Amino acid sequence: MEQGYNYRYFNEMKCIMCTDDRYSRQIVLKNIQEQGQKKLTKSHVVVIGCGALGTTIANNLVRSGIGHVKLVDRDVVELNNLQRQNLFDESDVGFPKTSIAVKRLERINSNIKIESVVEDVNHENIEDIIKNMDLVVDGTDNMLVRFLINDACVKHEIPWIYGGAIETYGITMNIIPNETPCFRCLIQDIPETGSLPTCDTVGVLNSIPNIIGSIQSTEALKILLGKEVNTNILTYDVWSHNFNSIKLEKRMDCECCGKHNFEFLNKKTTDRIVMLCGSGVFQITPVKKTNISFKEMFEKLKKLGKADFQEDFLRFGYNDYHFYIFKDGRALIYGTTDEKVAKSLYAKYIGT
Repeated sequence: MEQGYNYRYFNEMKCIMCTDDRYSRQIVLKNIQEQGQKKLTKSHVVVIGCGALGTTIANNLVRSGIGHVKLVDRDVVELNNLQRQNLFDESDVGFPKTSIAVKRLERINSNIKIESVVEDVNHENIEDIIKNMDLVVDGTDNMLVRFLINDACVKHEIPWIYGGAIETYGITMNIIPNETPCFRCLIQDIPETGSLPTCDTVGVLNSIPNIIGSIQSTEALKILLGKEVNTNILTYDVWSHNFNSIKLEKRMDCECCGKHNFEFLNKKTTDRIVMLCGSGVFQITPVKKTNISFKEMFEKLKKLGKADFQEDFLRFGYNDYHFYIFKDGRALIYGTTDEKVAKSLYAKYIGT
């Protein structure tokens, strides 16, 4: 009996020591220490977007011991994701990103809560997604979603960290409601459809999302620990090693943080998507109508699939999907009966 008691005691002590040892290299940091680690263990963070940025951020936060990490994404893993999205491998192609990511992360740290949300972030669910969270970290590639995050976080006074990476260039910015400028102080309105490049049309070097995601996850720890955070916009080009820190002034006339006019949380600024003819064709009408240059879009899309254009529309084919794109940004997408897939295709190949 005595031997059994000692054995159980040894195992219990070993378990406690292992838990402490997991974060030992972090606890000895003068910036964190034991009290800081306890704060992190009680923290709740949501990462919106589980691509190149999101997987880097989630990986870092889970290994750092954040007590509750929620991952949100609507997409499934594609083969071309494997070049830069570091939680996935070939066996994951075709499965929801957040579901796969959670399984990987649970094998890294089983002592915390890791939650998967396979949803399309929109004005109807964003407030529920961020409810009771201490911090929101941006891992998305969609500008409309960023405006929604900004509205919801400013409204509920939850800090969030903006991040983006494309080609060899990345950008990040901390947004602390009532203290710093918000995202709409940086970008006042949603860009015109097709005006911004996407990773699918111009590419992305796999090192830049790792760098930007690591900066974001570091800033996340500082925010959660109540430390002083950087309030400038940070940009970095990994190819040229060009780093910039840019001061942004808060706009007193900002619709969001100045006037508390949360336009993106209401239906006035929501993409309209409807299924036509009952099956296989979606029509997406963007938030902001524009006058698309078919010539410029053709030059980008012809590298990815079959494309041609006439005076009134541009046609594009990729795998089993076919697009008809019109001057005002409206598009017909053939080849799927899934609304999430249609919206994802629109974002990838046409842009926000």
